[in-house]
Amino acid sequence: MKFQLLEIVLWSRNLAQPPRRLKFQAGMTNVITGGSKTGKSAVIPIVDYCLGSDRCSVPVRTIRDLCSWFGIVVDTDEGQKLLARREPGEQQSTGDMYLLEELRVDVPELAPEKNTTVDAVKRILDRLAGLSNLGFDPTGLAGSFKCRPSFRDMAAFVFQPQNIVANPDILFYKADTTEHREKLRTIFPYVLGAMTPELLAKRWEMDQVQRDLRRIERELSVQSQATERWKAELNAWISEARQLGLVPDDEVLEGRRESELIAVLHHAVAKSSREATVTASAIETSSREASDLDREEAAVALNLSEVRARMEKMVRLRETVDEYTGALQKQRERLGLSRWLRELHHDASCPICGGKFKDSQYELDLLCDALAEVEASARQMSPVPAAFDRELVQVREEVRRHTDQLQGVRLRRRRLEERSARANEDAWQRSAVDRFLGRAEQALKMYSDPSFDEEMRSDVENLRARLEELRGELSEAGINKRIKSALSRVSGFISRVLPSLDSERPDDPVELNIDDLTIRVTGTSGRADNLWEIGSGANWLSYHVASTLALHELFLEQAASPVPGMLVYDQPSQVYFPQIAAREAALGDDPKFRDEDVAAVRKVFEVFGHSISSARGDLQVIVLDHADRNVWGDVQGVHLVEEWRKGKALVPQSWLA
Repeated sequence: MKFQLLEIVLWSRNLAQPPRRLKFQAGMTNVITGGSKTGKSAVIPIVDYCLGSDRCSVPVRTIRDLCSWFGIVVDTDEGQKLLARREPGEQQSTGDMYLLEELRVDVPELAPEKNTTVDAVKRILDRLAGLSNLGFDPTGLAGSFKCRPSFRDMAAFVFQPQNIVANPDILFYKADTTEHREKLRTIFPYVLGAMTPELLAKRWEMDQVQRDLRRIERELSVQSQATERWKAELNAWISEARQLGLVPDDEVLEGRRESELIAVLHHAVAKSSREATVTASAIETSSREASDLDREEAAVALNLSEVRARMEKMVRLRETVDEYTGALQKQRERLGLSRWLRELHHDASCPICGGKFKDSQYELDLLCDALAEVEASARQMSPVPAAFDRELVQVREEVRRHTDQLQGVRLRRRRLEERSARANEDAWQRSAVDRFLGRAEQALKMYSDPSFDEEMRSDVENLRARLEELRGELSEAGINKRIKSALSRVSGFISRVLPSLDSERPDDPVELNIDDLTIRVTGTSGRADNLWEIGSGANWLSYHVASTLALHELFLEQAASPVPGMLVYDQPSQVYFPQIAAREAALGDDPKFRDEDVAAVRKVFEVFGHSISSARGDLQVIVLDHADRNVWGDVQGVHLVEEWRKGKALVPQSWLA
């Protein structure tokens, strides 16, 4: 997901003061360095608060006392967005927010006024992430842990605050609370790509198929839970009985249960042809029935036509988006070679045989320009909305319901036409009544036997076949296989990064355990050690850095990952502070690094720089640390945002005055 931080904006309570603007570079490792008590550790809470966190964790006193609004400017596929949120005062949080969306945002000088709410912003962020609008449990019985994935859940893979970045017990942001830990376990298959929005939609469809199957099976076994066609058949018999004078004209039938209607038909069958009393009102009622059925059939057919047309458009939209995305991907793969050739073309020689090229640079530039246009088209392409899958499930259910109604109306119409033909021939002779009584007796016997409705039995078979098909696509074995494959790739990325960090066991196999949300390292003895069983803060930091970068490398490989391409680390060098230096840092002085500590911290920044280079602008890393430019100044891909020393800090000195 393209989502990178361009700016942090603070508005002062003093209207005479201009806003404090802290700018970052996209696709780079951005470093804010400085001493303690300058506001570095407030950066993550500010960003998280503007992204819709439930409570404001921005430090109280200086920052919250002097700021009226907090804001961030982010870069997305839709352009830049300014997300600002009011300082909550005495409350834990506030829902007042300000949203500005432009290709390039102009930050207002004056504190903004509320124009939206935090819930509305969350919905926008969910849409940007392309998250499914369906929960992980269609039944809704599993509790909040199985509710739909949200952009807020993705913060676990973005932030590494000071209390997490080298924590042996906690690997992910906010995983120290039961609510976030259980939700993180639930969404992990989703973010790994093992459970896709399409599979979630099929899981909901499977639940709908199961409910339809149970419903029809009950209709076949219990008369009181009959279908529309079953009721239409029963109404047709009673209508003919009334026309022949076997059911009184004044008997009210509307709104009565199926069991009561069966009793009425039993009472009519118990009569003889001599007891049949034909009246003018009964004939008139029968005559009106045809026109009533015509109107009802027209209304149901119109509704069915509209819903069916909508379903066809939705299916066509899904297929078109998939086809277009696949075509763009093929073009990108075919043209991707051109950039590699241009990078090797600085000496205008063939990378294979060493021969010299003439006038080849122009052709390579044309290919690279074409690749840039294809990539721009891919970025501009609007994804299918997150609510699409839920709406498609609902439309399919409407089609089933209207189809059932239409079949019921047509069955009653067919019975009416057959009755009219017989009436023309028999002219209400006593023999016609006798024949009706014989057929009605047989029908009542079949109502006691659910095997009378072959169409419903066919529906059951079709639903069972579809259920088996969905079970095959949603098999736990298949999902677990995809999870295992994704985790294997993450382990490979971690193993590639670890030797470049200050780890005591760089060559031991590593795996990410998504059940316990931790790292496991297998030693030469074959025993798997959890992260909390491995000593040394340097090891803990190394595994935190390696695992978070490895996950983002996996996310960047996915076609549409919902995780923002952004990582924020707070104080990764803290594990290298000597005890005396740590006390000095707590007092506000810069810690003194030893030479071996400098080398170890530099390794971390070099790993950041290498990951940024490999991501080609799709990943942004933000580091908030005591370490100054003497440690990382010449590392490629590292950009100094600001240095907060000698009175400079997050909150300007002029605000304090």
